[in-house]
Amino acid sequence: MDYKEAGVDVEAGREFVNQIRNLVQSTFRPEVIGGLGGFSGCFQLPYGYKEPVLVSGTDGVGTKLKIAQSLNRHNTIGIDLVAMCVNDVLTSGAEPLFFLDYLATGHLEKEQLTEVVAGIASGCKQAGCSLLGGETAEMPGFYQVGEYDLAGFCVGIVEKSQMIDGSQVQVGDVAIALASAGVHSNGFSLVRKIVSDKGFSWSDRPEILGGQTLGEIFLSPTYIYVKSVLAARKAGLEIHGMAHITGGGLPENLPRCLGKGQAIKIDPSGWSVPPIFQWLAEKGSVNSQAMYNTFNMGIGFVLLVTPNEVEQAMAHFALQNITANVIGEVVTGSGELLGLPI
Repeated sequence: MDYKEAGVDVEAGREFVNQIRNLVQSTFRPEVIGGLGGFSGCFQLPYGYKEPVLVSGTDGVGTKLKIAQSLNRHNTIGIDLVAMCVNDVLTSGAEPLFFLDYLATGHLEKEQLTEVVAGIASGCKQAGCSLLGGETAEMPGFYQVGEYDLAGFCVGIVEKSQMIDGSQVQVGDVAIALASAGVHSNGFSLVRKIVSDKGFSWSDRPEILGGQTLGEIFLSPTYIYVKSVLAARKAGLEIHGMAHITGGGLPENLPRCLGKGQAIKIDPSGWSVPPIFQWLAEKGSVNSQAMYNTFNMGIGFVLLVTPNEVEQAMAHFALQNITANVIGEVVTGSGELLGLPI
């Protein structure tokens, strides 16, 4: 017997690496040292930092993968993977430098996984970071045919004096919400249960969603806020706090950017909840509390700025074609989120 008879095709693995080589190298920043195929990726720190701080993050995509695999559509799920990591790193004020992925499957389907890597490369370009390397693990018997799993790892950099850590936030600061591109990459176990239990199909086109299929809506990739937010800081916008709205929604994530003795009072009329969340609540009979604690409800990222910075912030994101809304302010409290309809 040999390894191939056991279900692992080493030669196919080599061919896959060659197939994705150009995709990976297209993301390389000038600081990348060497190429693809070594035991590790090497990256030289950018010049100009006095006290550089490295900021790291890791995440996955969750059961959104199940929808991509069910529909055999794999070209955007890699964007989600990158977004979940780089948006987290961004909240410290860091610029993402490089990204690595871990891709595991039962049988290496080269065309399928090349689409996945193409999405990862696209996400890295959107974030301005290098896809420095990764690991593809072929594990027969561990995953069903056509299944794969993903994990991502990101490292960013920020000048120590410019880090955002909650200490800058002041009572009276204004919360500005940047719109999400839909459900992003959280809450999909509930999404899938609603679609399955209520007899819907991913090809259904509910009228409330404007003619798009459920599959198209739910596979919309997570928006990457990195370049627009870093550009705002470079333009002089003083940002005191940032939150990436992921699992746990606004109630869990927004208070994480506060300092001691602070809370945030939310104005629910400050933004319009997109139709997809209305559809989920209605079809799944999901109450308001469960919706806000599971989904982003149309808000992907939140910035905290002083009142006199609001006009500049709104103008900046309008030029970036990102919908921004004032949704609340920082008040005295104990880390709670006030005013949500829950």
